[in-house]
Amino acid sequence: MNANQFFKAVEQLQGWRETAFLLALAERGFVNYALFADALALKTGAKMRQLLDLSWGLLQEDTEESAIPQMLTKLEALAPDVDAYDAYGVYPAYDFCRLLEGALLSRLNPGKHRASEAAQWATGTVMSFIEVSEGDDLDEDDLVRLLDQHPLMKDDKQFQRELVLSLKRQRVPTESYVEELKALAENGGISNIGISLQD
Repeated sequence: MNANQFFKAVEQLQGWRETAFLLALAERGFVNYALFADALALKTGAKMRQLLDLSWGLLQEDTEESAIPQMLTKLEALAPDVDAYDAYGVYPAYDFCRLLEGALLSRLNPGKHRASEAAQWATGTVMSFIEVSEGDDLDEDDLVRLLDQHPLMKDDKQFQRELVLSLKRQRVPTESYVEELKALAENGGISNIGISLQD
């Protein structure tokens, strides 16, 4: 699947598949939020984990849609204000919140396409992390090369492509399939920027 095919496939995601795509991207970035909350002793990590798990439940048909506005309000309360913190970690944490918000909104209002933008946000988190951690003294050409060849960028690309292909093949979001998708996104507890809660 080349880049054009990938973008086209993402554009074609609809309904539960689009929500699942956004949830999987959020799941991949959850550790970024959890570590940020932990480092600043915010005590919001467990509440956010609970909210993310509830959000996965939205893929099952019998979920009450009336619960989603409350979930969005809760997310807003747990999301960090990027201007309030001096630590770089606030950005990946906030990116995670944006992806989860997108997933909830896509379930609430399936008519508006959100997956393409979300795919770019998720990749943007990885790019900015590499720039901040390794790209300080590089000129533009070297930075482009670094991003192009970086293992984290390759992982992100591979994960998003696997995700889209898997969603295209699946007819309905069975419980076992959702578990499988969640496990793929959890990536053994390693986030999209290569950090884990064991770090």
